[in-house]
Amino acid sequence: MKKLFIIAGIALTTLSCGTSQQQTPTVETIAPIDPTEYGTSITSDELKEMLYTFASDEFEGRETGEKGQKMAVEYLKQHYVDMNIPSPISEGDYFQEVPLLNQKSPQTEITVNGVQFKNYADYVMSGAASSQAIKASDIVYAGYGIEDEKYSSYEGLDVEGKIVLIKSGEPKNEDGTYVTSGAKEDTKWSVGRQALSSKRDVARKKGIKTLLIMDNAYLKMVANYMEAAAKSGSDGRITLKDKQEDMLQILVSEKLGASLLASIATDDTSKTVKTDLEIDVTSNSEEVNSENVVAFIKGSEKPDEIIVISAHLDHEGVKNGEIYNGADDDGSGTVAILEIAEAFKKAQDAGHGPKRSILFLHVTGEEKGLLGSSYYADIDPIFPLKNTVANLNIDMIGRIDPKRTGDRNYVYLIGSDKLSTELHNISEEVNKKYTNIALDYTYNDENDPNRFYYRSDHYNFAKNNVPIIFYFNGTHDDYHKPSDTPDKIEYDLLENRTRLVFYTAWELANREGRISVDKATE
Repeated sequence: MKKLFIIAGIALTTLSCGTSQQQTPTVETIAPIDPTEYGTSITSDELKEMLYTFASDEFEGRETGEKGQKMAVEYLKQHYVDMNIPSPISEGDYFQEVPLLNQKSPQTEITVNGVQFKNYADYVMSGAASSQAIKASDIVYAGYGIEDEKYSSYEGLDVEGKIVLIKSGEPKNEDGTYVTSGAKEDTKWSVGRQALSSKRDVARKKGIKTLLIMDNAYLKMVANYMEAAAKSGSDGRITLKDKQEDMLQILVSEKLGASLLASIATDDTSKTVKTDLEIDVTSNSEEVNSENVVAFIKGSEKPDEIIVISAHLDHEGVKNGEIYNGADDDGSGTVAILEIAEAFKKAQDAGHGPKRSILFLHVTGEEKGLLGSSYYADIDPIFPLKNTVANLNIDMIGRIDPKRTGDRNYVYLIGSDKLSTELHNISEEVNKKYTNIALDYTYNDENDPNRFYYRSDHYNFAKNNVPIIFYFNGTHDDYHKPSDTPDKIEYDLLENRTRLVFYTAWELANREGRISVDKATE
């Protein structure tokens, strides 16, 4: 659309003192651009054509680091090349490398005072570790490993960089109540997985090098499973290489614990213990190469302020010979971004490019733990997060939640009001003006048991105080199953939901002021 100019008025005023005339200045007002000219270029036919390719068997479920994922990133790159939308990294380079590690249980040998103990019977390594050989003539015993305002196992201890032995459980008062709570109900320190996690978190914060946790019951529960998984080669867990756990964590039996401190069962007093300990670790972890795909339209007036539109490109891959196509999860979000990018590009080519810059971010490893977005937000943001105005994240927008049967014109919005009241209000206004979708905030509830707010890539922006909106259609019977195929997508809904994201991004990119963050967290 061309710019329209309106003459505000030309007034001729005769002055009372003479015949001279004064002409007021001409005022030119630029009519706002109507984004529907570009939003209507987002069509169900184009979305369908792309999704039938992206979620096809040929892409083998887009498993992180595997052949199908490599095909997926090349597919996305070619679309941006064809649209003449550049990369923000360098010319022709649309891939942000995300170094990953397939963490597998290492081979481990432990010897105490010349006695060698048996893996999976006397100890198990918790998580992965790099190859290393540890020899120590003394260790620190820190009792129950608790750090609480009412009870501390670490008081007066220097444990940074040390090997520390702790035991399971929590001491009790004479009346049988736990010391940290004064109640008889289990606490976060007393038993099970939560207690292990709580004690590990304390140890990490204190900079402990190696943590030995004597928990005979938990060791017996997990040892057989971990041994079978290691033998089958299925024990790996993909994680960010840059976030590999530094602290060595080993579950040990009562037998091994007593070999280090004979009185451990009854002794709660923290102390340094003399012992001859050797731990030899041989890593079995493997490097995994994967990529985020990025493309960029530079803002015409405020290029340093960035709107990020994201979706994850990966899915579950192939399991037991069946392909998990991931058409809705998250093929729908992926192709939505391509259509949004095309709409912004059409506007730019017509001279109506966005005032703020738009980053189109396709992240890898979401199914492995939001890895690609974590790498972008926590390790290598291409643009500073302080310059990032908002993140609009699209994860599953092509289907209908069975709970919404008969009321299909809806989308769940999550997080729109968590950090910015203004963002929420803009989202509502844009929807009323352009798309008229029923915006459902069911899963935005703080007490949502599904915790969807924490389960997609927007969260890595939100935790850094970047306002977000998560667009989501809810789960369905085909969620994370081979039956999540492109023939089951509701393409008219996918079209309208995609347009909603485009119009919201358009408003955020072109409004005069940057949206405010009025609910920032520490």
